[in-house]
Amino acid sequence: MKATVIATFFGAFLICAYAAKEATKKTKKAKLYVPQIDCDVKAGKIINPEFIAKCPPGCQDVKYRVYGTDIYASFSSVCNAAIHSGIIDNAGGKILVQKVAGHSGYRGTFSNGVRSLSLPRWRESFLVSEGKPRKGVTYPSTLEYSSSKSTAVKSEPKKPEQDLKATRRADPPNASEKASEQGDVVRKEYQTSPVPTPATQMATTTPTPTTTTTDPSTTTAKPTTTPATTRTTTAAAAAKTRPDLHRVRDIGSSNVHPAYSSVVAAASTMETDLWKPALSLFDTGFSSKEELNPKPLESISQGNPNCKVDLSFLMDGSWSIGKRRFQLQKRFLSNVAQALGIGSAGPLMGIVQYGDDPSTEFNLKTYANSKDLRNAIEKIPQKGGLSNVGKALSFVNKNFFLDANGNRGGAPNVVVVMVDGWPTDRVEEASRLARESGINIFFVTIEAAAESEKQNVIEPNFVDKAVCRTNGFYSINVPSWFSLHKVVQPLVKRVCDSDRLVCSKTCLNSADIGFVIDGSSSVGTSNFRTVLQFVANISKEFEISDTDTRIGAVQYTYEQRLEFSFDKYSTKQDVLSAIKRISYWSGGTSTGAAITYASEQLFSKSKPNKRKIMILITDGRSYDDVRVPAMAAHQNGVIAYSIGVAWAAQDELEAIATDPDKEHSFFVDEFDNLYRFVNQLIQNICTEFNSQPRN
Repeated sequence: MKATVIATFFGAFLICAYAAKEATKKTKKAKLYVPQIDCDVKAGKIINPEFIAKCPPGCQDVKYRVYGTDIYASFSSVCNAAIHSGIIDNAGGKILVQKVAGHSGYRGTFSNGVRSLSLPRWRESFLVSEGKPRKGVTYPSTLEYSSSKSTAVKSEPKKPEQDLKATRRADPPNASEKASEQGDVVRKEYQTSPVPTPATQMATTTPTPTTTTTDPSTTTAKPTTTPATTRTTTAAAAAKTRPDLHRVRDIGSSNVHPAYSSVVAAASTMETDLWKPALSLFDTGFSSKEELNPKPLESISQGNPNCKVDLSFLMDGSWSIGKRRFQLQKRFLSNVAQALGIGSAGPLMGIVQYGDDPSTEFNLKTYANSKDLRNAIEKIPQKGGLSNVGKALSFVNKNFFLDANGNRGGAPNVVVVMVDGWPTDRVEEASRLARESGINIFFVTIEAAAESEKQNVIEPNFVDKAVCRTNGFYSINVPSWFSLHKVVQPLVKRVCDSDRLVCSKTCLNSADIGFVIDGSSSVGTSNFRTVLQFVANISKEFEISDTDTRIGAVQYTYEQRLEFSFDKYSTKQDVLSAIKRISYWSGGTSTGAAITYASEQLFSKSKPNKRKIMILITDGRSYDDVRVPAMAAHQNGVIAYSIGVAWAAQDELEAIATDPDKEHSFFVDEFDNLYRFVNQLIQNICTEFNSQPRN
């Protein structure tokens, strides 16, 4: 009896001791929090050699600089480095930071909407990775800040995997029935959220423990599907066959005679009335032959302002896809139109159908809201023919994105090519010319060629040759027409991500160019007008708008004057008129002070994803030092070109210019010969731009 009592007492004691130990663990665990940091916190300000921190949302929207790629200088914003590397997005989240030794030659790149800058060297570096604790490492719940140099701790870098991969899933055996079901499912998926939403933002009010493995800091909302039963019918009416080069995929897949296509379209429209249209307003003027009777606007809205793109879909109308798949393609385009939220302040969408030859079904300004656009898509008849994608891209490049057709200039131009199998002509050259015209090209390929058919493919790997980046962002492969609805939201999210639409960025539409103009007494009124003409001749070579290249100007003597800032004028004509109105000042020559002034008044207000180019024109030696201000400008990412006239000092021109100075500095003996450098300057700017890695 006594032994039993003792055993029972000892067991109770162990239970209590275990419970107390667990309570102590929880107490300690609750005290370990992930500290919140601001967007502008630099890694060098934090003493801790390794830490986990939480970045707030919106860091990409503000101007906090990043220096380097993969390995970042500690002078960089921690949160913007994390966005640049793809660890988090603009919604914020947890990151793991590891300090490493100083680095030489930090390479600048544009990635994930953040432009990092190059830097010759810095005393300390850091690596950023996914915010998950490493085993055996204790992370601080509060960070220690200091303005002094922090201790560098070497560590091996971790490279995040960022590849985007297309989902490949086999069709169910009863694919024809499943397709009809999925058509209803996709309507339910997108009727409540027609516009893609950014990644869910993390709460920043409650601290998070760091002693356990954390989940990724941001999540993307996924639509849930509920199967809906619909009735489908099939018949044996044969579709037109196409030449042996391309197989016919679904002969007899539709029982709808072309004469009754309008009835089918009307029925389909009735089915989709559950959708809540995104309403919009835009000018309904038209010019092309295809727009004989544009429908009057019935609703007014500005559309989704977070997705201001001019979008053209190249619709596959070839006989190879058959009538049923052509209907699935129209349903897909209708779903995309709904998800985009069409409107004058948001996306505008037109459609070109291609077969043997392409033709415009409607252009950007024919329909200005999602409801009218969807109704119009349902009425598009199939044109038939081959899959001449290259010819269609050439047609779009030359004819679609015109001002008369609704092109807005400041909105990125995007083309989405729908391809069933493979093109029957070559696409590489047509795609290259389109990209050089500033068009972002996406490919959606459905049911790629089977092994027995690959011998008929004219241009193998045509997608990789057509898009500007083979990183998976610009191409989506869909294994079956019946699963096409699954890529609606991924495609919409990509075409609306203006920060990643770098294919439309060329040397002519991606810079903030600041002219620093010598207005000293030695120039004289007549020569000053010649200098302004030189500035105008350079400016007019660029694509100028609020989202493309922007122009600013500073005039200097002993003092400095901001003639106009980057955000003052958004059209080429307004910029040229502003240059013409600049009045001659006259005075001394303080070039160093002018460089500092331009850095503070112009380039500090440059957009993060813009190349900052300073073009300084002077006719004499400076009264102050130019080396220190020029070096500071270079370290802040300003690419400096110096143009000297007459009595300008060659050593100062080279000190002002970005390395290599021979490619960034010019000298001419007379003002009247300035015009000779216009083409050379533009060529050097473009050569440098094209040599830099992008995305």
